[in-house]
Amino acid sequence: MKFDRFLFVAAALCGAAGVALSAAASHGGSANVATAANFLLFHAPVLIALSLLAAHSRTLHVGAAILLLSVLLFSGDLLARDYLGQRLFPFAAPLGGTGMILGWLTLAVGGLTVRQDG
Repeated sequence: MKFDRFLFVAAALCGAAGVALSAAASHGGSANVATAANFLLFHAPVLIALSLLAAHSRTLHVGAAILLLSVLLFSGDLLARDYLGQRLFPFAAPLGGTGMILGWLTLAVGGLTVRQDG
């Protein structure tokens, strides 16, 4: 499966998970569930857009991959704390948060270096 298609599917699943987790949070879920839902929902449209644009730039591909992995790590750790009673591993959420910052910065570089057609 091409990365662009994988990214689109992963983004759609992030959106679906974000909606489901928002519903769970509104029915007595914790702040961790609400935060995880928000991060998934905030990043899903960006990842869908990148799945459509990233073919023009290797840097955008890398930024999208970093962003996807990081939001999954961050949200996954928050959800593991809430539903499993333990972290994924020490510093998983901070690592995911730092990764999201790195992903966004990589996208900024990609935006500056992508070639325009025409």
